Amino acid sequence: MNVYEEVRAFYESYRGEKRVIGRSAEGREIFALHIGLSRGKQGIAQYAIHGREWITGVIALYHVRRGLSRGGAWVIPLSNPDGALISEVGLSSLSEERRKRVMRINGGADLRLWKANANAVDLNVNFGARWGTGVHNVTRPAPENYIGEEPFSEPETRTLRDFTAEISPAYTVSFHTKGGEIYWRFHQPLFRMLRDRRHAVRLSRATGYPLASAGRSAGGYKDWCVAEFKIPAFTVEIGRDELAHPIGRESLSALLPETLGSLDALASSVCGRKG
Repeated sequence: MNVYEEVRAFYESYRGEKRVIGRSAEGREIFALHIGLSRGKQGIAQYAIHGREWITGVIALYHVRRGLSRGGAWVIPLSNPDGALISEVGLSSLSEERRKRVMRINGGADLRLWKANANAVDLNVNFGARWGTGVHNVTRPAPENYIGEEPFSEPETRTLRDFTAEISPAYTVSFHTKGGEIYWRFHQPLFRMLRDRRHAVRLSRATGYPLASAGRSAGGYKDWCVAEFKIPAFTVEIGRDELAHPIGRESLSALLPETLGSLDALASSVCGRKG
């Protein structure tokens, strides 16, 4: 069972509130599952926006099972279902019309390190937050770092944009691999930086990961949430840097102790005692 099949099966059996919030470039459903309370502050946790980081989609299901002790949150296990399958399964996951193009862009048939979506756009540089100004950005289709023709050019980023605007969350968190660190800054003014750092420290204590800065990146979901909604938003890089991409299920026993309580810790920090 590949990661998309695993997430879809979990979604179909899930008894809580759930929605299909959009579709990928290849037409695959993008699922969202609600955990915790339906009233009060709500968060959004999104996973596997980079194809080769598909293991975070599996970890999302553990977060759903764990639940929240305060507040509520929507969990989006596979923000980039096509990219996840390109990395895990390969060319056979793509429609015939895209196979040759993806192989040509990739420079071969080994697609395990593919980060982008099926259109060869890196979704985490496709958001409208200082779009196109990141130090590693590229302006042509590529397995990673291609910004797209314009902000929100992709169905997956538009799905996240529209769903986030609808929910109006109190916080968001994006789970990636790897590096064992937490990003939390994106040009906030000082008073918001102090607020956001307080929650970032709670995440750091829950995971054991240090806080980090990526001052020369732009166009990510975390960046856009900070800039557009002025809320705390975080990127958690799961797994120590010694691990090799793509991280597989054999590493879950090592990754889960580091991350299992992270979403609950963040929700508790933002929601406080009354959450």
